[in-house]
Amino acid sequence: MKKIAVLGSTGSIGRQTLDVARQQGDIEITALCARRSVRLMEEQIREFRPRLAVMWDEEAARDLRARVRDLDLKVLSGMDGLLEAASMEGMEYFVTAIMGMVGIRPTVAAIESGKKIALANKETLVTAGHIIMPLAASKGVPILPVDSEHSAIFQSLNGEAGNRIDKIWLTASGGPFRGRSAESLRDVRPADALKHPTWAMGQKITIDSSTLVNKGLEVMEAKWLFDVSPSQIRVLVHPQSVIHSMVEYEDGGIIAQLGVPDMRLPIQYALYYPERRPLRGERMDFYSLGQITFERPDLETFPALRLAYEAIEKGGNLPTAFNAADELAVQQFLEEKISFPAIAEKIQYCMENCRFLENPSLDEIFETEREVGELLAEQTP
Repeated sequence: MKKIAVLGSTGSIGRQTLDVARQQGDIEITALCARRSVRLMEEQIREFRPRLAVMWDEEAARDLRARVRDLDLKVLSGMDGLLEAASMEGMEYFVTAIMGMVGIRPTVAAIESGKKIALANKETLVTAGHIIMPLAASKGVPILPVDSEHSAIFQSLNGEAGNRIDKIWLTASGGPFRGRSAESLRDVRPADALKHPTWAMGQKITIDSSTLVNKGLEVMEAKWLFDVSPSQIRVLVHPQSVIHSMVEYEDGGIIAQLGVPDMRLPIQYALYYPERRPLRGERMDFYSLGQITFERPDLETFPALRLAYEAIEKGGNLPTAFNAADELAVQQFLEEKISFPAIAEKIQYCMENCRFLENPSLDEIFETEREVGELLAEQTP
């Protein structure tokens, strides 16, 4: 039996991870962690019977304790609870699927205790890749990517040990506003931005996809995961979303990973690597697909992708400033306090005005997040 803990079990990736566990039948869930979705957490607990449940919100934890008092279960809250879940004895895989920088310290704790990391939390490498990757290497811990694009790259590298990468082609759907002019985006409302053409995701990541922020974060992650320079990572708009990414080698050969848009595939691949197991679901039908197309990303209409490259080129704490500013700006956009183009404008403002740190510690990463919050608080939405 594989023993796993899921950080972010009530989110999209967390729920699909549990679906993989249902299908395979040889996964034991040792811990479930979530922010505040008490009702869904109770359902998951009663189905999977973990030894530990953690709610980020203490009030939610109290509610959960009352709901599951008939079970032999420990319920904790806050960062202390997440750290205990991350370092549980006997647990083998730590699936980090929670949104936000809250996932960084538990991931560090899991690495330090020798757990394999199935990584779906972007902030971990975006803000702390310079800390996480050397730590994982020193502990002999694999970082197994769960994002569909990074999983595709990981799969395309199989059997190519020692062969040098020339380029990584990181594909993007283009989001719901592909082909639109910058001027036309000034009237975009949250409901428009939440209509992703391909993937079913949470609100934050769906908005990030529409601004191409999400692709910028993936560029940053790819740098750390695959030890390449930002100049080797090319974003390619591919509206059909069947090629999840490609690796081009120095001889010009290109290996791609294709499949239907189903996050359960990269989740399952990370948990069972290098084994491929049967997975129920839709399959590619090349006859009905007909054609696949590619475009350059429009960096004038979607400047956030350009800003992401600037952040990772300069490094230090600028990726943290990029990420933190986006989190706050997306929330303001969802609350209809700012326009859609203002998301990228606020990211740029924070990158230009935050205090630059060349090699930030974990504490300094979180200090940068606080500083970005103060910078945006000084602005009127």
